[in-house]
Amino acid sequence: MRGLLTAAALAFLVGSVHAQETKPRATAAELHARPLAAPATPLVACDPYFSIWSPADRLSDADTVHWTGKPHRLTSLALIDGKLYRLMGTEPTSAPALEQTGVTITPTQTVYEFFGHRVQLRVGFTTPALPEDVDLLSRPITYVTYRAQSGDGKQHEVRLLFQASAELTVNVPGQAVAGNLEAIEGLSAVRLGSQEQAVLRRKGDDLRIDWGYLYLAANSFDGASMLGEPAKLRDEFAAGGAGAPAAPQTPIEANSATELAGAIAFDLLEVGSEPVERWLVLAYDDLYSIEYMHRQLRPYWRRNGLDAAGLLTEAARDYATTMKRCDDFDAELGHDLLEAGGKEYAAVATLAYRQCFAAGKFVADANGQPLQFSKENHSNGCIATSDVFYPMAPQFLLFGPSLTKSFLEPFMNYAASERWIFPFAPHDLGTYPKANGQVYGGGEKTEENQMPVEESGNLLLLMAALAQMEGNADYPSQYWPQLSAWAEYLKQQGFDPPNQLCTDDFAGHLAHNVNLSAKAICALGAYAQLCEMRGDDEAAAAYRKVAEEYAARWVQEADDGDHFRLTFDRSGTWSQKYNLVWDKLLGLNLFPDAVRRREMDFYLKSQNAYGLPLDNRNVYTKLDWILWTATLTQDREDFDALVCPVYRFLNESPDRSPMTDWYKSDNGRKVGFTARPVVGGVFLQMLYNEKLWRKYAGRDQTQAKNFAPMPAPPKITTVAPAADVQPVTWRFTTEEPAAGWEEPEFDASAWRQGKAGFGSRQTPGARLGAEWTTREIWLRREFDLTAAPDVRRLQLYIYHDENAQVYLNGVLAATCSGFNGQYETLPIRDQALASLKPTGNTLAVHCEQTTGGQYIDVGLVTVEQIDGERTAERP
Repeated sequence: MRGLLTAAALAFLVGSVHAQETKPRATAAELHARPLAAPATPLVACDPYFSIWSPADRLSDADTVHWTGKPHRLTSLALIDGKLYRLMGTEPTSAPALEQTGVTITPTQTVYEFFGHRVQLRVGFTTPALPEDVDLLSRPITYVTYRAQSGDGKQHEVRLLFQASAELTVNVPGQAVAGNLEAIEGLSAVRLGSQEQAVLRRKGDDLRIDWGYLYLAANSFDGASMLGEPAKLRDEFAAGGAGAPAAPQTPIEANSATELAGAIAFDLLEVGSEPVERWLVLAYDDLYSIEYMHRQLRPYWRRNGLDAAGLLTEAARDYATTMKRCDDFDAELGHDLLEAGGKEYAAVATLAYRQCFAAGKFVADANGQPLQFSKENHSNGCIATSDVFYPMAPQFLLFGPSLTKSFLEPFMNYAASERWIFPFAPHDLGTYPKANGQVYGGGEKTEENQMPVEESGNLLLLMAALAQMEGNADYPSQYWPQLSAWAEYLKQQGFDPPNQLCTDDFAGHLAHNVNLSAKAICALGAYAQLCEMRGDDEAAAAYRKVAEEYAARWVQEADDGDHFRLTFDRSGTWSQKYNLVWDKLLGLNLFPDAVRRREMDFYLKSQNAYGLPLDNRNVYTKLDWILWTATLTQDREDFDALVCPVYRFLNESPDRSPMTDWYKSDNGRKVGFTARPVVGGVFLQMLYNEKLWRKYAGRDQTQAKNFAPMPAPPKITTVAPAADVQPVTWRFTTEEPAAGWEEPEFDASAWRQGKAGFGSRQTPGARLGAEWTTREIWLRREFDLTAAPDVRRLQLYIYHDENAQVYLNGVLAATCSGFNGQYETLPIRDQALASLKPTGNTLAVHCEQTTGGQYIDVGLVTVEQIDGERTAERP
């Protein structure tokens, strides 16, 4: 039997973590000898919605959670010689936990080891995040592997249960769910999903998926699928273990996700000195993943028509080879991380690896090419944010052009469109999972609270790094007008940036930012490199000269004795100059080595117990930027000195959540930000080794090219106007009406009349017709469909702040949670569409306010997608 891990090759990684209730501060020597005890341990790490973690050292000490901390319960039990033990989760409390003897984390795998009742057990979670193959990387699957072996040489009867709550399929537990058993080509499977199936309806940060379907599947001759109320499934297993595989049956429905679960039970029978292995596939088919310029895009793995059954069949077929590939990849990458930065660095990067990929989603464009959309987890929920994928980029750059282009392409398409009117780069493409245009700061309308120097510098530097990887500027050349405009902007504004935000925007606006100036200078040097690669020697020389002159001025004007300042105009200040990394990485050689040496010497005496503060303004720091700063001198002692406190932070932080990148350097407490993709920045150290970089980047199997153009905006035709077109009159009340208020025959003549929209004056973008400042409001209006629209294309046109329910002719058309901050189209439920008639229709709305601004307005439109054309062959 094959092992879950090649232990000898991986022993230096995050291995054998023994459970501990507290994490006392360790000395540097103790830390070096102690494996990393992760703040939270990755179990399922596929995308921002399918992301499940254990927030405890022992897998049985706490229930598993979504990265947001909300319950996403996975449970595992073992029945050994008739005695029940808990392996994962806190239920049932009557069953003791089997002793956990260790946990090993590698780039793609997490393996727990147990021993009890004279039996050794391993439970492994493998998310096959293999970067050279986007098809495999994009699969929303995690293998769960059990391995049992006698610990005393005698035979033992072992049965195992793996259970997943329907909580994994809803945003909040109170949503209604349904499930059924399925037989799929030799697999015994369970399918769970929400009843509503509100595909891509919600956007925001603290959200879980509530569309698509969760699957548990195992070989039908090994495991039996089970479906029902969670406690009853556990009781049934405890009473008799796994029975014969069940046949498909009619769906089971539940009014709350906590009332339904799916499970796989394995009956290993007699376990002796030879190990016995069983495995299952945990998968999530989200059907559609991202809305890009109002076009719903399929996940990349679905681009050629593969469905959930095909996904599970391929996952089962490929289990052995995929596990071998993951073992080999983990061993190789682990070795290279160790060589590049030592044990502590290897542990930090290993923990970051799956988190980075799991904070974004790969989808297919109209030409079947991969697009990757990152999410600002626990920040503001923005999608495809430049100053998030900038620190994230080293992990993508390391593994090749396809991964790098996948996140650059949608961003650059938008920047090159007529919608983006500014001479600098955008900040974001919207709010996850809807990439319909920038929402941050001034959005598409004003320059207020934009980040012009920050974002323009980001894109020029990343384009130059991509060109260096490929040995040509073919890809950047497609967006040359934009890159040239941004270079000119930096030439004019970059050396001494005006009062504006940067990626560290939580610290507020800052004028004369020295670190931001360093980014602009390096970006101008990078643009000169691109010009040279394109054969434009004159432009290359001109921009190189500007970059050199700015760098010389920077050294003089930022000088503050034994270090360089935070801002040009404030002596006695300092900051991390992490943007200087590109000077050596790209071979720009604009700044003398003495600059980096002087800064590093200052950093070494300015550190706190858990890391180097971001700057002199506050004690907090950023994990990603420390790991960038640590590379500046390429002196191993300097690197270790800055990385070791970060390693200590991860070991000793009291916050049990996925790796944060924003925490206090003195006490190790998280300030904010959880599970963000920016931790991919820890791989920057690997990019200094050209041979290593070329080895990994050269394995790119996807060879992404010929990307489709940005989807054309849909044609939207008003059917029943909202206030942005015509402030129509509604009947409304702020006192709870009698039951049946949404029905067509309800008499609302006693309600007040007012023109749309309804809300408070401080709500951004509101078209206020009537003021509404109470907690709730109920609205009714009548309308006709005189133009006889295509009912299949009808959608709601709604601005809701906050929770709203919309009815058509008394039939629920849509539910909306949270706020959307602008008018958007929203699909209508089929039953509500079926209720429409040519005349005499009723539109009824209830909206509930909790905090902040408030506003509600609803209309009806038809939405017609305009198909774009495929482009000619592109790099």
